[in-house]
Amino acid sequence: MKPMTNRVTEIFGTAYPISLGPMRQITLGTMAGAVSAAGGFGQVAASGLGKADLIKEIETARAITDRPVGVNIPVYRSNAPEMLEAAIELGVRTITTSAGNPAKIMEQAKQAGLRVAHKVSTVAMGRKAEAAGVDAVIGMGFEAGGHVGREKITTMCLVPQLVDALSIPVIAAGGIADARGVVAAFALGAEGVEIGTRFVATAQAPVPDFFKNLVIDAECDATLLLGKDAMPIRVLRNAVTAMVSGMDEAEADRQMVSKGDATYIQSGGNADTAVMPCGQIAGLVRTITDVAGIFEEITTGAAAVSRHVAALFHSEDDHDG
Repeated sequence: MKPMTNRVTEIFGTAYPISLGPMRQITLGTMAGAVSAAGGFGQVAASGLGKADLIKEIETARAITDRPVGVNIPVYRSNAPEMLEAAIELGVRTITTSAGNPAKIMEQAKQAGLRVAHKVSTVAMGRKAEAAGVDAVIGMGFEAGGHVGREKITTMCLVPQLVDALSIPVIAAGGIADARGVVAAFALGAEGVEIGTRFVATAQAPVPDFFKNLVIDAECDATLLLGKDAMPIRVLRNAVTAMVSGMDEAEADRQMVSKGDATYIQSGGNADTAVMPCGQIAGLVRTITDVAGIFEEITTGAAAVSRHVAALFHSEDDHDG
C-alpha cells in the first residue's frame, strides 16, 4: 500500500490512515513516536497523566520523530481542559477524544486550530459528535479491547451505518490487526483504522513480557467483559478477572467502579493478578514484533489482499471489455 491521501490522512497529517489506539499507561511517548515514525498516527493517552507527565511523553515521542503526534483526551475527566491546554501549548495538530460529549472542549480546540476525531459506539453518538463540530469519528466496535460501548454493536455493523449517516470521515476501530482487517474496514466505507491490541505485542509496548506473551498465545475466546453496566471493559481472562466475572453484574460493576482507572495498571502484577485490556482480535496475533514491522505487513499485505478480493468479483465480461 503506497502512502495514501484521503480525508483522514489530511486530518492526521500522516502517510497512512492508521492510528494507534489509545491505551492508558501503554500508549505513551515511545509507542506514539514509533507509530508516527512508521507513517501512522501515534498518540499519547492522556488518561491517568498529569499535565507535566503528558508534556514529557509528547516530547519523548517528538525526540523519536518529527512526524505528527497526537493526544487522546477522555472528555469526561475533570482534567480534560488541562490536558487540552498542554496539547495546544506544544502545538499538537490533531487530538482524539472519547468517553463523553466532545462539545465540552470543541470551542477551545477549534479556537486553537486543532483537528478533533471523537470515538463513538452508536450512530446516535456519531450524529451528536458531527453536530458538535468534530472532524471525524472513530467507530469502535464491541470486540475492541479496553472500555467499549454498552450497546454491544460490532465493528462490522457499526462502521457502514456511520458511513451512511454522516458526512465526516469514519475511522474503524475494534477487531483490526492485519492487512485483511484494514482492507475490510475500507470495504465498509471507513477512511482510516485504529489499531490497539496488535501494538501491545511489540518491542515498544511498555508492558510486562507476560502480557505480550498472553496476547500472542490467546485464542479467539481469550477475553471477557467486566463491568457490563457501569463501565464495560474487555480484558484477557486470568485468575483475577475470573473472580470478578463470577460475581453478579451489580457487584462486578461496583468492583469496577471502585477500582476505577486502576484496572489499567499492569505494573506490579503477574499473569494471574494483572487486569490487562485486550481485544478479541488477540486470537490473530502470533508474534512479538517491532512497530515498523506491523506497518510493513499491513502496507504491503493490503495491496495483495485487495487484488485477491478484486479477482473474486472480476468477470470475463470485465476482462473482455
